[in-house]
Amino acid sequence: MRSLIVLMLMISFGSFCFGQGTVQINGQYYPYTIDDCGDTLILATFTDIPITSLKIFNSKEDRRRYDKYREYAAKVYPYAVEAIRVFRKMEEETADLKKGKRKKYIRQLKKDLKNEFSGPIKKLTKTQGKILIKMIERELETPLFDLLKDLRGGLNANYWNFIGSLYGHKLKEGYLEGEDPIMDAVLNDMDLIY
Repeated sequence: MRSLIVLMLMISFGSFCFGQGTVQINGQYYPYTIDDCGDTLILATFTDIPITSLKIFNSKEDRRRYDKYREYAAKVYPYAVEAIRVFRKMEEETADLKKGKRKKYIRQLKKDLKNEFSGPIKKLTKTQGKILIKMIERELETPLFDLLKDLRGGLNANYWNFIGSLYGHKLKEGYLEGEDPIMDAVLNDMDLIY
């Protein structure tokens, strides 16, 4: 028993001498070690970090458009994530409901979301709205027209398709990879995954 206590003291003293332990940063504890040069290295695990290559543009106008799209994408990103989260949750909860109950659920959900997001969404510019739509379409792999048709009916989907066409949005086509290389680069950088 005495030799076990001595062994445990030696191990703890050894780890102390070689500089291993934990440090508290913003309420979180992280292990650290001290290397041969005396530098302290904090050991932490990060979530996935997307790494993209340096963008090369054909003109200054393309660079400006990319920067503007990045700024707008950062602004609408939380709305896209929330829209996708709500859509996935709605799909799960209405999967086994009858048509009437499903419509009732969707109507109630629409009321709740309208109260919460109507103001901020109305304040978006046309380009911000376009980026938001493309983010959602890309993640769901479905054109917005089809989503509207399934959720709100064909007449409503055609109405919004007409309104979108007035502003240059083609809701029936959906997100087409390669149609707008600058939009593709921005959406790849944002890495919208729910």
